[in-house]
Amino acid sequence: MNARDIINHMPALPEVIVLIGACVLMLVDLYVKSERRVATYRLAQGVLAAAAAATLFVWWVNGYPDTKKLYLFYGLFVSDALSNLLKLVCYASVSTALVYSRQYLLDRNLFRGEFVTLLLFALLGMMIMISASSFLTVYLGLELMSLCLYAMVALNRDSPLSTEAAMKYFILGALSSGLLLYGMSMIYGATGTLNITEVARVTAQLAGAASDRTFLVFGLVFVVAGLAFKIGAAPFHMWIPDVYHGAPTPVTLVIGSAPKVAAFAMAVRMLVNGLPDLAQDWQEMLAILALVSMAIGNITAIAQSNLKRMLAYSTIAHMGFMLLGLLSGVIGGNRLSMNDAYTAALFYVIVYVIMSVGAFGMLLFLSRAGFDCENLDDLKGLSKTSPWYAFVMLILMFSLAGIPPTAGFYAKLAVLSAAVTAGYLWLAVAAVILSLVGAFYYLRIVKLMYFDEPSDSPKAGAVASGQPEMQMRVLLSANGLVLLLFGIAPSMLMNVCFEVIKAL
Repeated sequence: MNARDIINHMPALPEVIVLIGACVLMLVDLYVKSERRVATYRLAQGVLAAAAAATLFVWWVNGYPDTKKLYLFYGLFVSDALSNLLKLVCYASVSTALVYSRQYLLDRNLFRGEFVTLLLFALLGMMIMISASSFLTVYLGLELMSLCLYAMVALNRDSPLSTEAAMKYFILGALSSGLLLYGMSMIYGATGTLNITEVARVTAQLAGAASDRTFLVFGLVFVVAGLAFKIGAAPFHMWIPDVYHGAPTPVTLVIGSAPKVAAFAMAVRMLVNGLPDLAQDWQEMLAILALVSMAIGNITAIAQSNLKRMLAYSTIAHMGFMLLGLLSGVIGGNRLSMNDAYTAALFYVIVYVIMSVGAFGMLLFLSRAGFDCENLDDLKGLSKTSPWYAFVMLILMFSLAGIPPTAGFYAKLAVLSAAVTAGYLWLAVAAVILSLVGAFYYLRIVKLMYFDEPSDSPKAGAVASGQPEMQMRVLLSANGLVLLLFGIAPSMLMNVCFEVIKAL
């Protein structure tokens, strides 16, 4: 390979760094003697920092904000502003997950090379999904990410709950992959190509013919079903509560954050970029998925006493809100409001990742050897034993509920505004009502922290002095304050999202 080839393939540098880093980490971990695995942890964080630096360099070289689209590997891989931003969000999410998870895993003898290696390979799968420009690349990235996550759920081999959750996740994940693959094959049969740009071009020609359109829509139904499973939208949500509950909390944190970003990118690549001329059809499907997700997620969460299951149903509801932005881009064939709608959806998914990482991070922070903070009663009286972290948890809950002045409020306002503009007033009204229902179970946690007495258990509702690392304390505090910052000054992130979508 000559120098020109290396320069032409520079946009794939972050993927190369993560791949090499994961392989090196596997070998290094074989020779690590320390039970704390400091070298493994630092190497993983170094790989993530290097990948982030490479992504920023690629973005700068391609020009920001007028980022060029660069296609590599015969059109299988695309580097653009959306891919660069979402990769940075994934790096931040995975790096934060490592910080939050380390002490928890060390206390349970689970902080092994397998966890970190699988995490980096899962990240590589997400990056491939984010930069996919072909159905083939989408599927390869999806399977790489999914297989790693299946194994991570079963990380605690001595736990029957984890093993059961991993089996459920694997079986239902295989089913959804089959649905997605079948839908892709139908679209390939109609268009004769796997390249997403070519699919869009051919679909524009075929969409007018009734017979061709029927064939395309038939494939689209299976594609949307596969996407809904990966996002976690109802009625394809059946795996989420059991997997969130059964997996070790660090793995639940991982599943509930960065993969949602990759699934969002997959939806944008396949629906917005690949099938814009079938927008009327997939928008109707997404409208039903959004309504059902918000209803099932918010109503079912009320009955949960386990925090992880409650946050699982919360995830389902939030994915319904994110879909509001995705389905509002095209209005009767008019694409003038695409930028605003997809900007709102992108802003929402980024804010959701920050909220999800913070919420699960707080559960990890309050857990220690021999005690997992998983039940509502474990948060009783937290304001009396640890006022600052009770305040951070309050910010996280307010943001998840969509209460000002947090980022969650502005994110919901943006997608609701996009839905109303697109003519989905009935859906926006339903979303507001269901959001009020959802506020109950978030505010219940605030009530437990501030108005209930601490639990009789000496372990519940307390923060062990000195046990969690200072790095975790600082990062968790920053996690909550960022939500306040983006709530008070949302334009900081919203402007970046708008430029990214405009370049798309």
